[in-house]
Amino acid sequence: MDILLILWRLPRTGFILGRAGVLGHLAKIDMLPDWFCRLLLVLNFLIAGRKSRKDAGQALCEALQALGPGFIKFGQALATRADLIGPELAGGLVQLQDRLPPFSGKKAIKIIEDSSQRPLLELFASFDEQAIAAASIAQVHKAYLPDRRVVAVKILRPGIAKRMRRDVRFFRAMAKLTEAVAPGLRRLRLVTAVQQFEQLCDIELDLRMEAAAGTRLQENMANDKGIRIPDIDLERTNGHMLVIEWIDGIRIDDVEGLQKAGHDIAKITEAAATSFFNQLFRDGYFHADMHPGNIFVTADGLLVPIDFGIMGQLDFADRLFLARLLDAILKRNYDEVARLHYDAGMLDDSVSLAAFSQSLRAVADPVLGKALGDISLGLVLGQILQISARFDISVQPQFNLLQKTMMMAEGVARSLNPSADMWSFARPLASDWISSEDNIRAQIDRVLSDLRQLYLKLPQILEKLDKAPAPPPPTPKWPYLIAAISVLIALYSTLNIH
Repeated sequence: MDILLILWRLPRTGFILGRAGVLGHLAKIDMLPDWFCRLLLVLNFLIAGRKSRKDAGQALCEALQALGPGFIKFGQALATRADLIGPELAGGLVQLQDRLPPFSGKKAIKIIEDSSQRPLLELFASFDEQAIAAASIAQVHKAYLPDRRVVAVKILRPGIAKRMRRDVRFFRAMAKLTEAVAPGLRRLRLVTAVQQFEQLCDIELDLRMEAAAGTRLQENMANDKGIRIPDIDLERTNGHMLVIEWIDGIRIDDVEGLQKAGHDIAKITEAAATSFFNQLFRDGYFHADMHPGNIFVTADGLLVPIDFGIMGQLDFADRLFLARLLDAILKRNYDEVARLHYDAGMLDDSVSLAAFSQSLRAVADPVLGKALGDISLGLVLGQILQISARFDISVQPQFNLLQKTMMMAEGVARSLNPSADMWSFARPLASDWISSEDNIRAQIDRVLSDLRQLYLKLPQILEKLDKAPAPPPPTPKWPYLIAAISVLIALYSTLNIH
């Protein structure tokens, strides 16, 4: 079945990728076998169009958009795998635009009524049949609730679940074929990567999951200044439809529009950097699709992110590792970066820390040698992830997703202000957070140490108690109690006589 699927779909897919010049760029990936790279170069020479783009990331973006929704989403997922496709292609895929022609308003209304089992006019006072935005998975309409509140209604595309399942089957078959013809790539766990992609798609195809993500982010950031999360109408939301507060605002990358509206660009940049830090380190739960179209600035200067279909999560150990890692990178302390990997159990004992540190220096120094405002930590993290693959380091998927998010966050900051240095805002916050968490951890460690010592000494304490002589029996107290009662009775009688 897999072979038939590959034979049916691979020729068209390969031709579209080839016409865009993508095959030539893929041939530059070091981890591919030499014979396979030569084959890609030959195919690129035969197929690539004269107008094929020289920019690898842009070429791949255009090809994936031509191949349809499943490939667009797969491209967005590949943007998190710098270790697999290299930082150049990964950086280009971060900008992959998810836009497709909208489906008709009549189909949208049918999906609304079928999924909610209620007539449209019972749900909304009015509904605009013309979509205001259309992407590969869903499109958005404007509507008014019966209480006249304005909302955005996100509706899944008809038949999208079936189409995505078909594309995932093709990706899985290609991953198995690639591992079969190039056994050296098995350590990259391509089939596992496709399975993770399938799980992300399942989440995006159930809009109740997005609603849950949005409400959690709203709870986390309820007391934060400079940012707010829109309200979600959970009563009307279902698996095929999400109803969320309508946001009137200016896109965060529309610098001219923001300036004309009187917004303070520096203050917006600082709020964006602080918000990103809080999500990443304080909460360990972050918006992982932070392209400029998903962030608006309202009239009162608040940042309002939308679209919570892709979220990232880091546990406490991951956050502490990451904070120390970024601090060491900014200090260009590559020995410390290597040591952090070793202490986290990511580096095998057989790997030389000195060799790993030298490799880190080779790829990071050219980037970190720039002015602080020009440094891309997202790019550096991508380089580290790529090196990690060479040293057979098992990197958690959440760090791949984070690398893509960091690239997006840096892009947003520089679209606001080309000389913006978001890390100058976040670095002191990260240092304070590390110090605070280290103090808390030290206190916890002391308590655990005391408990451990008590546990070790407990058998000795119990043994001493067993050997200690028995205490003398207590003196009976009932004679004293009788005497006291007798005295009280005598006093009472005397008082009554008088």
